[in-house]
Parts: sequence; structure tokens; C-alpha cells
Amino acid sequence: MLVRTWNLFHGNASPPERRTFLPRMIELVTADDPDLVCLQELPVWALRHLERWSGMHATSAIARTPRLPVGARAVTALHHGLLRSALTGEADAILTRTPGRDLGARVVGETRLRRIAHAVDLGGVTVVNFHIDGDRAQLDRVVDLAGERAVVAGDANLVSAGADGFSPPLADSIDQILVRGLSVREGPAAWPVERRTLSGRVLSDHAPVEAVVE
Repeated sequence: MLVRTWNLFHGNASPPERRTFLPRMIELVTADDPDLVCLQELPVWALRHLERWSGMHATSAIARTPRLPVGARAVTALHHGLLRSALTGEADAILTRTPGRDLGARVVGETRLRRIAHAVDLGGVTVVNFHIDGDRAQLDRVVDLAGERAVVAGDANLVSAGADGFSPPLADSIDQILVRGLSVREGPAAWPVERRTLSGRVLSDHAPVEAVVE
């Protein structure tokens, strides 16, 4: 099973630009038919488009609701690099090649921002997607959602963050894929910058991380 996680930086490039590249980013990270992709820092308006952009099944959870009931996307389009999720809200999503069963979301921290983890059951494997503040207590709450066979993936904002009973974390990275009850055949490894460069732009300030598990 090819697993990926990517913090999409609200669909922007690094350094940030006025426009969004979100559709191209979703197409890029799903182009070679991965089995599972965990995404963080999505604008809420994008959730209804994920299945069309990716060709995969999407399960999502909203971390912060939009501040404007209508028009948030249009206002943000004036300068995506400055406004980011200030008006559009923020969500995370799990994309799967086959349908998963939504296990719901849990708030795991509310320090600077509201942080969540959400999970799906994928054929007896618990997939947990998370975005936290670099807080070990928050990470403990994330892994509490995992079953005996689990893939826990996301942005820890904490370098080399691991968890007892899981596969070793990717060194020197804040983005992680941790596995329990499964074997890691390849990785985890971060994409080289060239792989996420489009027309001279580096997409996101995070690199996708991927692993092959079985």
C-alpha cells in the first residue's frame, strides 16, 4: 500500500504567491494512483472538489469553519499568500483508492489554533490523519485513535516525532508516517524538491512524505 501525507500550505507555493495551485497539487500527489493520501491545510471550500481532482474517495474533517458564510473564497483570491485560511477556514482530508468507513474526528489541542485528528477504517486498518502544534500530549491523543493495525500520518510540527509501538519516524522531518501492526517495506521518505516543482515554483512549504506498507 503506497501511503502519502502532505501539508498543502493552503494551496500555495514557497515562497507564497497571490494565486492558488491547489487543483494541480492534488493532481500531482495522486497522479500515480497511491492507495492512501493524508492532506492537511485545505481551505474548506475545496472539500467538495477533492474527489473530482483526485479520482479517489475523500473523507474530510473541518478544523476551523470559514469566517464568512459566503464570499470567503473570492476575498481570499485577492491574495492567497497573505490571507491563507483566515477567511476560508481550514480542513484536513483522507483520500483512499477504495472506500473507507468514517470513524469521525477528535479535537486534540486548542492552544494557538484548534487542532484535530480524524480517522477512517480501511479494510481493518485504522488510518489517522493529523495536524498538531508540536506538542507531545497532542501526539499522544492522536495515536489513541489508532487500532492494532494502523497508519498514522500528518504534520506534527515536531521534528522526528515518534510514538511507542509504532515504526520509527522520519528523521529531521515534522511530517510523519507512523505504522503499527503492518510492515514498512519502503520509506518513509520525503520527496525531493524537484518532484514538487511546477513551472519553476516549489509547491507548498512542506514536502510530501511517502512510504510503502503491507
